[in-house]
Amino acid sequence: MQTIQEYIPITRAKNVLLDLVRRIKDSDDTIAITRNGVPEAVLISMRRFEGILETLDILADEKAMASIRRSIGQAERGTWLDLDEVFGE
Repeated sequence: MQTIQEYIPITRAKNVLLDLVRRIKDSDDTIAITRNGVPEAVLISMRRFEGILETLDILADEKAMASIRRSIGQAERGTWLDLDEVFGE
């Protein structure tokens, strides 16, 4: 699970926002913005945000989740299908 790399007070975040955005743009860092010492918001890259949205879409798709669960069960039992069985010859 991803952890928060840094906690920054909102007053400091206002002063260094451009630097924070540049820092996380191409990273997986997560920065929590605090107010009165309490985390109130999170700053993540757009790439990471889109990944989270895609994960939520998959989790909300009952058919996809059933297929994933079935595949996990097959893997646990060692009942793998070979490539020809999946895609035909």
